[in-house]
Amino acid sequence: MHTRTPRRSAAGVVALAALLTLSGCGSGSDTEAKPKTTQRISDDQAAAVPDDQTSPSAKGSSTPSKGPVLPDSKITPVTGSFTAKEKKYLHGRVPENMDPAAVLQIGQEACQRIERTAAHDKDAAIGALIAGDVPSADDAITQLCPKQKPLLDAAATGFADGTRKNPEPGTYRALTTAEGCTWKATGAGDKVLASGPGPGNTKKVTAKIPAGTRTFVSSGCYAWFPA
Repeated sequence: MHTRTPRRSAAGVVALAALLTLSGCGSGSDTEAKPKTTQRISDDQAAAVPDDQTSPSAKGSSTPSKGPVLPDSKITPVTGSFTAKEKKYLHGRVPENMDPAAVLQIGQEACQRIERTAAHDKDAAIGALIAGDVPSADDAITQLCPKQKPLLDAAATGFADGTRKNPEPGTYRALTTAEGCTWKATGAGDKVLASGPGPGNTKKVTAKIPAGTRTFVSSGCYAWFPA
């Protein structure tokens, strides 16, 4: 899967944020035993956890942390124990001096966000995955909530707003209804092969990318998915 660069319109983000609402941790896992009190993740803690934006289907099992991590023997919760799939998710992912349960919570919340968003709007969930709006979502879905794998597979066929080199020809739709979604497909010598609506557009946007397109550039379109 390609690397996703999250460039998105403000209106699109506001609309998505209304769908990606969290209400606590617990539904995305079958942990055998958990601490009595779930501690919320701070921004600094979330930033410390490596965010793998490459699809597991494209690169296989990953251990994305680039810095020192806890060995598997020290990946234990304060009380109880982790399940086999939770240990697999945490392998190579827990920075030193960080509670493994906090890292697991990030993955569980990623599952919750995708599950709840998909229940309300499947396109919004796919768009969030394409745009990279849910940290660690790829590995979380694969290892903690595999029932959502079809959404991850669907997201692999789309691409984020911005610049896309040598796109696959075809018809795509923008996963946003925000105003101002525009796009342009250019070929050799920067020749414009096709272009989309100008500012003020309030309808769903469809882009037809012709064969021979070398660069597809869009703005304010959030994410693209095959029509």
